Amino acid sequence: MISEKLKKGHLLIAEPSIIGDLSFNRSVILLADHNKEGSIGFIINKPLKYTINDLIPEIDATFKIYNGGPVEQDNLYFIHNIPELIPNSVEISNGIYWGGDFESTKDLINDGSISKNNIRFFLGYTGWDENQLESEMQGNSWIITDNSYKNKIIGKSTTHFWKEQIIELGGDYLIWSNAPENPYLN
Repeated sequence: MISEKLKKGHLLIAEPSIIGDLSFNRSVILLADHNKEGSIGFIINKPLKYTINDLIPEIDATFKIYNGGPVEQDNLYFIHNIPELIPNSVEISNGIYWGGDFESTKDLINDGSISKNNIRFFLGYTGWDENQLESEMQGNSWIITDNSYKNKIIGKSTTHFWKEQIIELGGDYLIWSNAPENPYLN
């Protein structure tokens, strides 16, 4: 059963057939929570043109902001790999944590204790209601993979991350690794 395969910390790779969907075309999503009520994740490979300083001027850093997904895009979320520094964090898996005390986080960034390899900020998140993600899985919208990068995924380059994942899958997916983002323009 598909829902048994899905668990926190897995990566969801958009099937190449998702074309024209601005949020999900060539997306890689870190599944932050999955339970009987639904699922939550963050698109980890879609940087926006903002930095944390653009959104929160009192933070003196230029960490990129990512499009986490289409839900609540007016809210800022973050994942990190330093729970010993950020109180009240919730473990996703593999040493990756979600949220925590934001005031402490701001201070730690400003004093240089947190680098871009420790934290990633998102506007919005991706959410699925009960059984919605399972339905999308049955419709071949997503490929589930383990997060082999563990907590190092936070500092992972995003420019070609979807392509790298498709190449790792191999087989029939290899043809898609060099296809243009919009094949209709080819």
